Amino acid sequence: MQQQPSSLTESSGLPSGVYSPQAPQQRRHDAAVDDGHMLPSRRLARGLGWFSIGLGLAEVLAPRLMARATGLHGHEALVKAYGWREIAAGVGLLLAKDPTPWLWGRVAGDALDLAALGSRAVTGNDAQRARAVSSLVAVAGVAALDVACATAVPKAQAVRQAQAAHDYSDRSGLPQDPECMRGAALASFEMPSDMRIPDALRPYTLH
Repeated sequence: MQQQPSSLTESSGLPSGVYSPQAPQQRRHDAAVDDGHMLPSRRLARGLGWFSIGLGLAEVLAPRLMARATGLHGHEALVKAYGWREIAAGVGLLLAKDPTPWLWGRVAGDALDLAALGSRAVTGNDAQRARAVSSLVAVAGVAALDVACATAVPKAQAVRQAQAAHDYSDRSGLPQDPECMRGAALASFEMPSDMRIPDALRPYTLH
């Protein structure tokens, strides 16, 4: 029969009441990330993740249609590759505990999109230039949102982590230093009757 873990043992493997230098930092990190109240910037990051997946699926499943809509007709393979990039970024944003690297990855992808659309806005025909310019405006707005979210998430997490829990690692639970408290209780201690040496053994009391 498998032995159940002792209730005196925490998930860290240390007995309850034993101080670990890593424990306060770990508690603050867990409270900042998994306290059940998602930060607004984290909710925005998740929204960007779903948006990225949706856009990526559209580019992968209908590259010709997306290429025509964005003025990139003739570059369907590039649009499809960008779609896979969007899907990867979206999955990363949804699964990662810290979405900041994936948000900056989206910013880098936005820069690639702007470069491709800017090139078509200069070299394409009238219809392609009009669609490319419209797509440029839309991508620029999304890029600004990505940058704002990528800078807001770490700041918000730092504030939440600082406020998540108090650090009592410098406290011993004693009103004075341990050396001063050693033996202080003996001055007022009275031996309970059931702990006293029986009368028959009193001649052999240890001194």
